[in-house]
Amino acid sequence: MWYKFYQDLPKVHRHSLGQRIDTLFVEVIEAISAASFLSPTEKHPYVRLAIKKADTLRVLLLVLWETKSLDDKKYIALSIKLDEAGKMLGGWNGQLAKQNSPAKAGEK
Repeated sequence: MWYKFYQDLPKVHRHSLGQRIDTLFVEVIEAISAASFLSPTEKHPYVRLAIKKADTLRVLLLVLWETKSLDDKKYIALSIKLDEAGKMLGGWNGQLAKQNSPAKAGEK
């Protein structure tokens, strides 16, 4: 979805904000992919990194929308998908925090 919108961005933003957003999407995917193959104790930093980068994506997409480089429909479509991913990452983060908490480790 993003790639299609990226190609339609005005040239002034395509090579600055658009390129940075494109890079952030890849970095979020990389962090999630890395976390999925690690042990539960090693996943947490990667999930938090993915959350941080997804939050940055939201802000940069908002900037594109406010500068009228991204129309309402495209902004809404991307925001809905990012919000869904954010909820999943937040749930994963919470689950990892519970699993790796000192209180839980003391019970074992």
